[in-house]
Amino acid sequence: MEQSETDDSTLVSYCGLFCPDCPLFKGKVSDLAKDLRKELRRVEYDKFAKYISNYNSGKKLKQFETFYSVLGSLVKYRCDQSCKLGGGSKDCEIRQCNLKQKFKGCWECPKYESCKKLDTLTSLHGNKHRNNLKTIHEKGIKELYNKNNRW
Repeated sequence: MEQSETDDSTLVSYCGLFCPDCPLFKGKVSDLAKDLRKELRRVEYDKFAKYISNYNSGKKLKQFETFYSVLGSLVKYRCDQSCKLGGGSKDCEIRQCNLKQKFKGCWECPKYESCKKLDTLTSLHGNKHRNNLKTIHEKGIKELYNKNNRW
């Protein structure tokens, strides 16, 4: 099923995050990393990095192998669907809780403001998810889209 940008029922995750804001959604970063790795191999950049790293101007290229390896890791992290359509982590406690409670999202739960499960997202997203949940709870999903100039 192809999603449209205005399909608010699937693009807003259970936790209140807007899927297209995620760096993994639709794999743009993953695809760019894959393309860069391909180009680096094509031009044999590893040979250039080894050569130039012997000079002051290229010392940082001594880390080229590590960089190339990190690009390989980036290729693996992608999400082609919103979490409501099966994307994201299959083990997500927040998703499992919503499915069990038959909620469309945490905003339907009377305890969402104090939920400890949502704390796991804070280190990566700050309070964005909690702010979005409050907006949705008080004004609806369309207001979240309007607030973020999505429509």
